[in-house]
Amino acid sequence: MRGGPHAQGSSVADGQYSEATISIFRRLISARVGAMLVRNTIVSCSVFAAGLIVLWALVDLAGCDKVVAAGIGFMIANSLHYILGRSWIFRGTDRDMRTGYVLFLINSGIGLIVTTGLYAFLLHWTDVNYLVARIIVSLFAGLLVFVLNALFNFRQV
Repeated sequence: MRGGPHAQGSSVADGQYSEATISIFRRLISARVGAMLVRNTIVSCSVFAAGLIVLWALVDLAGCDKVVAAGIGFMIANSLHYILGRSWIFRGTDRDMRTGYVLFLINSGIGLIVTTGLYAFLLHWTDVNYLVARIIVSLFAGLLVFVLNALFNFRQV
């Protein structure tokens, strides 16, 4: 069939990707971005531990709802992450600090939606401990937020 949305043979369904998509993918798998990901992992694990402590304290000591507590812990950890990320992970960014923080919070908001959605799903549909569920979810949300920040906020990729 001629015409139509896939006439040029550039559809994802046909297994072909745009040059821009290939370029971004190549930049994401570079050694430079790998080093940023290692630094991000160190920072993420550190602030994640802080977030887990907040989560535990809010749930076990304060009696807070688990999903609400996860959101609060996530935002506290991500604010710390921005401070450390700007100075170490994405050092050399030319992004204004205030604009960068707003964009970081937007990306964190996306991560928060993914985190709380997957977290609530795991708590509702599995018998996984709430702390283990939070760890599982962080793997997905953390990588997503790293890529968003590397590409769109700090423009380091």
